[in-house]
Amino acid sequence: MIQFHNVSLAYQRDATALKDISLRIAKGEFVFLTGPSGAGKTTMLRLIYGALVPSRGQVLIDGQNVSRLTRSQLPFLRRTIGVVFQDFKLLQNRTVFENVAITLEVQGLGSRADIGKKVMHVLRQMGMENKVQLTPPRLSGGEQQRVALARALVNEPKILLADEPTGNLDDANKMQILNIFKEANIKGTTVVVATHDRRLIENAHYRPIRLHNGELADEGEAVDEQKQ
Repeated sequence: MIQFHNVSLAYQRDATALKDISLRIAKGEFVFLTGPSGAGKTTMLRLIYGALVPSRGQVLIDGQNVSRLTRSQLPFLRRTIGVVFQDFKLLQNRTVFENVAITLEVQGLGSRADIGKKVMHVLRQMGMENKVQLTPPRLSGGEQQRVALARALVNEPKILLADEPTGNLDDANKMQILNIFKEANIKGTTVVVATHDRRLIENAHYRPIRLHNGELADEGEAVDEQKQ
């Protein structure tokens, strides 16, 4: 599903974000990108999403070379990818319901009634069904995190990318969010979570991909969920 072939990315001549990364993430796999701050985790997610283009090498998503996609083609790729950004990127003057529904509306996925059903279903999963009319400024950081996750999952994406998705949550809520990721993964979504939370990684038992100074430090073995 996701392939990096000798990928390097330099923001400036003397500042390289990623150095010669080669790896494969299989369809339906769940992996953690881990490493210290500045290791290159967010940069890798942005390459998968098509927000960045590598300086060298290729990034393939479901067989498509992201660098070769035109501006008109890129939105079609992104429709298959759900993203939970570190800063949420919620629309501050829109309600919880509207923030989640917009993902389906801009893609023209279903009638207003169908969209309403899908939005309420995913908000119930997040425990946010009683706050649908609130705007983000009236929510806690953890609640905003849940809305961002609901927005990423509402269209049942092929790939789910999450950048430090549990940073504002206590241990109990971290595990709840992790379980939501697991459920999406069981349904076939390829999940890539960037985190430096060691406890989260240890409790989940999925493959860790460790980065250090923009280089691949260690690539664990894929985990068979059926054997857990």
